[in-house]
Amino acid sequence: MNGLGRVEELRTAVAALMPQAKTDLAQLVSFKSVADPRQFPPEECHRTAQWVADAFVAAGLRKVGLHETPDGSRAVIASRPAPAGAPTVLLYCHYDVQPPLDDAAWRVPVWQLTERNGRWYGRGSADCKGNIVMHLTALRALGPDLPIGVTLVAEGSEEQGTGGLERFVEANPGLLRADAILVCDSGNFARGVPTLTETLRGNVNVVVSVETLAGPVHSGMFGGPAPDALAALIQLLSTLRDERGDTTIAGLANDQVWQGVRYPKEQFAADAGVLTDVELIGSGSVADMLWARPALTVLGIDVPPVVGSSAAIQPAARARLNLRIPPGTDPRQAHRALVEHLEAETPWGAKLTIELESTGAPFRSGRSGPARAAMEAALSAAYEQEVTTQGQGGSIPLCNTFADTYPEAEIMLLGVEEPQCLIHAPNESVDPREIERIALAEALFLASYRK
Repeated sequence: MNGLGRVEELRTAVAALMPQAKTDLAQLVSFKSVADPRQFPPEECHRTAQWVADAFVAAGLRKVGLHETPDGSRAVIASRPAPAGAPTVLLYCHYDVQPPLDDAAWRVPVWQLTERNGRWYGRGSADCKGNIVMHLTALRALGPDLPIGVTLVAEGSEEQGTGGLERFVEANPGLLRADAILVCDSGNFARGVPTLTETLRGNVNVVVSVETLAGPVHSGMFGGPAPDALAALIQLLSTLRDERGDTTIAGLANDQVWQGVRYPKEQFAADAGVLTDVELIGSGSVADMLWARPALTVLGIDVPPVVGSSAAIQPAARARLNLRIPPGTDPRQAHRALVEHLEAETPWGAKLTIELESTGAPFRSGRSGPARAAMEAALSAAYEQEVTTQGQGGSIPLCNTFADTYPEAEIMLLGVEEPQCLIHAPNESVDPREIERIALAEALFLASYRK
C-alpha cells in the first residue's frame, strides 16, 4: 500500500475508534487519581494504574507490570519487543492529576466527563489522561502486528513533582531503553496547529525571609524610623523586575530571542485571560519572554491579611519565589545569581534568610534524526499542514533523566494539550479532534519509523 493509502486507512481506523476513546476517557476521568494521600485515598491511584495496565494489554502490549517507584507510587510499564532489526519506541504519559483546586469554579462535574460545545470536560481530560487515550487509540488503529518495538510507561506521581520515575529510571535503565522517546505531556501551540515542543524552562524555587524587629510595634509610636520588614520585602522584590517587566537579576542574561513560532500578543492575552487595557510586560516578544528569557514570579507572601490587621509595624515577612530559566542556563548558577542579587539589594541592613526549595534543569530536544523526520511527516499528514515548534514554560525533569540515561535516543515532546485546555485549572477540557489527530500522527509514526 502506498503512503497516501496508508494515511487514509489509518485516518479511517482512528475515526472509528473515537467513541471508544470517549468511553475510555470517561472511565479515566472518574478515577480521583490525585497522588496526595492527604487529599484523596491512594486506592484511587491504584485503581487507575490497574485500569491503564489492563487497557494496554488489551491494545496489544503483552509484557506488563506495576512497578513501585521510590516515592511510593506505581508506574505502569507494558511492552511488546521489536522484530529483529527494528527500533523500539517509548511512549510516556502519566495517570495522576491535579486536585480540583476550587470546586465552586467548575461549571461541570469535576470527575465526570462532560461534553459542552464540542469539548470534553473533566479533571485530567487533557493532562494527561487524554494522552493515555491517544496512545490507546493509536495502538488499536495499528492492530497487533506492530512493525517496531513499543514500550509504554505511565507514571503515577508526575503532578506532585516527587521524582519517583526519575529515580526508578536511573536504577532500572534496561526497562525503558528505546531508540525514540515520545514524551506526551505537552501539546500544540494552538488548537489544530501541529507542534513539537523543543525546549522546557528549568526552575529555581526559594523562600525569602526578612526580619527587622524583635516583635511587632505600634505604627503610631514607632512608625518612621522603625524598619518595617514588610516594606523591606516589598522593596527587595521590586528589584527583581524593571519598569518594563523584564526580570533583572545580575548575572542572568535577559535579552535572548526565540527563533521558533511567533505568539501574537492578542492571542496570548486571550489565552492568559489578561484583563482589558492591561498591558503585557517585558521588552521582548511574547515568545522571547516565555521561552527564551528568565522569568521571576512571586508565588506567595506571608503577611497579615487586611481583615484583622492592626496598626503595627511588621517585624518579619517572607515570600516564595519561582525563577524560570531557559535552556543554556545552569540552575546552580541561576540559584547563585538570585541569592547574590537578593543579598545585595536587601535594604536597611535587614536580616535576610534564603531557603532553597528545589531546582530543575532546562531541557532542549534534538532537531534532527530519523525519528524526528518520521514524526514531522506523520504530524503533517495527520493535520494536513506544516509542523511548527515551540517552547514550554513548564518543567519536566524526566526529560533530562531520559537524555542522561539514554543519550542516543531521540526525545520528542507532543500531545493533546493546547491553551484552551486550561490544564491545572478549573474547567479543564480537551478537544476530541486533537486526540484524534495526534493519535493518527502517532499511528503513522509507529508504522513508518525506521532507524
